Amino acid sequence: MKKNIDIIVIGFALFSMFFGAGNLIFPPYIGVTSGSNWLMSFLGFIIADVGIILLSINAIAKAGSFQDVIGKAGKRFGLTLEVIMMLCLGPILVVPRTGATTFEMSILPLNNSFNPIIFSILFFTLVFILTIKPSKVMDIIGKFLTPILLAALAILIIKGILSPIGELNTNISSDNLFMRGVTQGYQTMDALGLGGITALVMSSFLSKGYRNKKENISLTIKASLIAGIGLTLVYGGLAYLGATVSTVYDASISQTELLVNITNLLLGNTGTILLSIVVAFACLTTSIGLTSVTAKYFEDVTNRKLKYEYIVTFICVFSAIFSNLGVDKIIAIAAPILTVLYPVSIVLVLMSLFGKIFKRDSAFKGAAYATLLTSLLTVLSNLGTNIPFINNLPFANIGFNWVIPALIGAFLGKLIIKENSICINSKIS
Repeated sequence: MKKNIDIIVIGFALFSMFFGAGNLIFPPYIGVTSGSNWLMSFLGFIIADVGIILLSINAIAKAGSFQDVIGKAGKRFGLTLEVIMMLCLGPILVVPRTGATTFEMSILPLNNSFNPIIFSILFFTLVFILTIKPSKVMDIIGKFLTPILLAALAILIIKGILSPIGELNTNISSDNLFMRGVTQGYQTMDALGLGGITALVMSSFLSKGYRNKKENISLTIKASLIAGIGLTLVYGGLAYLGATVSTVYDASISQTELLVNITNLLLGNTGTILLSIVVAFACLTTSIGLTSVTAKYFEDVTNRKLKYEYIVTFICVFSAIFSNLGVDKIIAIAAPILTVLYPVSIVLVLMSLFGKIFKRDSAFKGAAYATLLTSLLTVLSNLGTNIPFINNLPFANIGFNWVIPALIGAFLGKLIIKENSICINSKIS
């Protein structure tokens, strides 16, 4: 009985750590831009977010750490990739976005004269207070904050399903909807800190007395499944809410404005207050969890030369400043970075899960560098550089133009080592 309760509590905490700013604003947007075809975009979104989360946690838990997964492409490559991902997870992108989203969706609709600088100071002071003791993070989130978040979300989604705002738009083309969902899934940035998050979950189970390695891995995977199911259900409800206003709004509406308008249409002024609660708790729980994960990571990677408390302080101060850029600017900054980071991480996680096929590190290196090159060229193409072939690669229309280059890179990596081995053996004989 105790074990099941521990799994549920930590699974809830994991859900809340992932369900932050991006997770609130992106599903309704894919709904409104997909109309009656919202399930197609939703599938892409789920694969690019929940799918990656579950696969990565599985791989990381079994491997021992995220570095044991991505480090197969080379220690320096793996460390560089992980440091960049953790910086994005912490002060550069994700944590500041939680503060910006809370201000734009929880404060402005209720009081449009509130000073954003004062709010950012108050928000990240609270994050600092609730994060400074890392051993209490999972329990604070799982036992107290998540139930409030889930209750508020349930009211909003159930009301929207029972009393749809409008008809689903049937005149939206299905072209590129899956890719749009994948892109929005990347923007949640949930995969960036999976190494640290998995380590935090496993250490939480360890602190509760589960010291057997196999049992700890099993409990971690079960907790991630609870989080994954919760995320999928909530995402689906929010995407459907967006689809019900697809005849009223189009892609020109901002993500934050869309969600505010949906809640107003469903529940009036009560909806505005409810949304404020949902956003505040979703962003606060995510900010607490990710600040803790990032601080713990940099404490460990520097062999405690940088102390946890100092890193938490830096993240909170920097995020308080950076969050004042606003949600839209932070999203714009994030897009090219995620287009480069996500595919490389996905490739290495998948190869790690199928380690019997890709036994040699050279295969990991070949796949990683080929994926990185393809992703960089994709970003350059998206920014206006003329690179015709990059958009003509297989699966480019669904956002996976890096798949074939990754496979070719893995094959060439294995082949080079094999040929070198043959040459060495022939010289010896």
